[in-house]
Amino acid sequence: MKRITLTFLLLLFIEHISEAQFHTLNIPQISNHVYEKQRLAVTDISIDYSSPSTNNRDVWNTPGIIPQNGNPIAWRAGANMNTTISFSTDVMINGQALKKGKYGFHIIPNGEDFTLLFAHNNNQWGSYYLDLEKDITLRVNVKSEACSFSEKLDYEFLNWQENAVTIALEWAEKRIPFEVSVDLNKTVVESFRSELRGINTYHWQAWNDAANWCLNHNTNLEEALAWANRSINGGYNGFAANRNTTNLITKIRLQKALDRTTEMNATIDEAIQINMDVNQANYLSIMLLQLGAVDQAHELLSREIENNPEAWFLKLNQAIAYYYSGNKKKSLKALEQVYRVTPENFKARLDQIKSEIENDTYKIPSI
Repeated sequence: MKRITLTFLLLLFIEHISEAQFHTLNIPQISNHVYEKQRLAVTDISIDYSSPSTNNRDVWNTPGIIPQNGNPIAWRAGANMNTTISFSTDVMINGQALKKGKYGFHIIPNGEDFTLLFAHNNNQWGSYYLDLEKDITLRVNVKSEACSFSEKLDYEFLNWQENAVTIALEWAEKRIPFEVSVDLNKTVVESFRSELRGINTYHWQAWNDAANWCLNHNTNLEEALAWANRSINGGYNGFAANRNTTNLITKIRLQKALDRTTEMNATIDEAIQINMDVNQANYLSIMLLQLGAVDQAHELLSREIENNPEAWFLKLNQAIAYYYSGNKKKSLKALEQVYRVTPENFKARLDQIKSEIENDTYKIPSI
C-alpha cells in the first residue's frame, strides 16, 4: 500500500513539474527576442531572431558557441529558436533565385568563408535537427568582413538601392553580409495590379500614381496608359471618375513615350481647357514647351496670366514661349518686364536665362 501511494505521489509530482514548464508567462531571456521588418521597394523583409551577447567571449573561435564547419551541426545564426527570414515576393540572394516565403536561416562557418542556408523547414529549436539534404532550399557562399564591435548579435540593412539591399549579421567584430535584390519592375507592377483591385480602385490618385511610376521607370507603358485613363474616366459606369490636370498630364507623357503624337495632341487640347490652379498651369505650360507644343502653351499662358496677373513665373514661361516661337526680341523684352516683379532670390537665375537666350543656348529644364 505504501509503495502504491509513493508511486502515485511521484507521478503527481512529475505531472506537476511537466505542467509547470508549459505556460504563457513572460520570463526575461538572456538572449532577447528581436523582430525586424524592412521594405525593399514593395517587398517586405522580416527577420526574427534571438540576440546573444559576447560576454567577453571569443565567440567566433569557440566551437561551443558557434560550431565550425558544420561539426557537429550548422549554427542557428542567433540563439534559441532558429533565426527566420521572410520575403513577401520572390527575391535574389547574391544573384540566386529564392521564392517568396519564410525560411529558417542557418550558417556553416569555415574560417572567413561562410555558407548561408535558407531552409524551408523553418520551425526548429536551433539547428540540432536540420537535415542538410532535405530541408535546404538555397545555399549561398559569402566571405566575412570586419566591422565595429557589436556586443549583441544583430542584423543590419546596409547599402540601400532602389532594387537591392545588403543584410548583414554583425557580432563582435565580424560581419556576414549577403545581398537581397528584386526584379523591381516585375514586383512593383504585380503589386499595383493586386492593390488596384482593392480599396484603391475607388481612388483616381492610385491609378494615376501607378501609371506615373511605370512611366518614370519606362516599363509596362501600355497598361500604364490604361491606368491613366481609368484615373480620368473612372470604373464601372464612370464611377469615381476624376478628369483633372494631374492625370491628363500623366496621359500626355505616356502618349509621348508611346509615340502617339496625334492622340497626345488631342489630350493636350483637352488639358488646356481644364480649370486649374496657378501651380498646375505652371507645370503644364513648362511641359508643353518641353514637348514643343508652343501654340498650346501660348494659349494656356495668355488665359492664366489674365486670371493670375501676380504670377510672375507664368510671365517667365510666356517669355520663354516667345523664344521657342523664334521671336527672341519679344522674349527679351518680356524678360525685362518679368525682372521687375521677380523675387530677389530668383533674379540671379533670371539673368542666366536672359544670357542663355541672347546666346541661343537656353534649354528649358526637366520637370
